[in-house]
Amino acid sequence: MRAAVIRVCVDPGGDLSPAAYEAGVQEMSERGLEVVHTPAEHLPDRNREVELIVDDAGPEQRLDLVELCRQVFETACSLGVVTYISRGTDEDARGILSGFGLTGEVLRSLPDGQELVTVTVAKTDMRRVPESRLHTAMESALNCEVRIVAV
Repeated sequence: MRAAVIRVCVDPGGDLSPAAYEAGVQEMSERGLEVVHTPAEHLPDRNREVELIVDDAGPEQRLDLVELCRQVFETACSLGVVTYISRGTDEDARGILSGFGLTGEVLRSLPDGQELVTVTVAKTDMRRVPESRLHTAMESALNCEVRIVAV
């Protein structure tokens, strides 16, 4: 499963004191979440945000995290940008395929000592997705040469 960075705006109106913001971050950590945040004194007075590092299970989980933030911070929280952490694994490659609504086979090889990942997908699926976008996402996440084969 891909590791996602779920950003949640926890103080859109600037209603939280720095101490309440820090207490909310602490409570989220105590609930077992990996929370990345900027100390309150280094943030603007409004739109304070936290980043939650989780195994991404999809949109429903994201909404659950926003609801948890609403309960903990007692503010009108909203979902921000979602990004992913890549470790260059085959699981990351499959996660990217999934993000594009695709499935496929991932095969690693070392021709001439250089790592190569060959991704095989159905030709009919590739009609829905620009190959250049998929290729760029794969190379960025895997940090190696990628070849896409449509069969």
